[in-house]
Amino acid sequence: MPEPVDALLLIDLQKGSIAAVPESARLLDRAGDLLAKARAAGALIVHVQNDGASGTADEPGGPGWDLHFTFEPGNHEQVIRKQQDDSFAGTPLTDLIATHHIQSLALCGLMSEMCVSATARTALGRGLRVVLPHDAHTTTGIPATATTAAIPAETVSRVAEWALGNELERVEHAAEVRFSNYLV
Repeated sequence: MPEPVDALLLIDLQKGSIAAVPESARLLDRAGDLLAKARAAGALIVHVQNDGASGTADEPGGPGWDLHFTFEPGNHEQVIRKQQDDSFAGTPLTDLIATHHIQSLALCGLMSEMCVSATARTALGRGLRVVLPHDAHTTTGIPATATTAAIPAETVSRVAEWALGNELERVEHAAEVRFSNYLV
């Protein structure tokens, strides 16, 4: 079982985005468990909300843009809006992590090969410990073309994890993740 982590990032768990992925019920169940454990422990919680382009499921103000989980405002729970895959790019996430002396993160959410991966890469590059439970992130599959077969979402997610390299702490189940009280 991995050491406890200081913070949880819930990446793009928005109503419109969740509707587009297979196994969304599993993802929401695992992310909800992580959120409950992080709240109970007093860990820093960051809801990352993507501001999509006009006409997309995550267009700001549209019905699909809303966060799936209820945000509980306070010192240890924040919402950060982003416009790029990387949750650090153009957002206050770097400052928030520094202010709270965060050394480790657990990530969950969407999409494995895009926003989850980009955020994990930046966090790892900044020397943070990153834990990624396999059952708490997902994506859409890759459709077939005239010359290639379709690739299922499960395979795309697993490849995205392994492409992050050996610095990433992979765990199979969100149930294995524990949180610390970062305020201590």
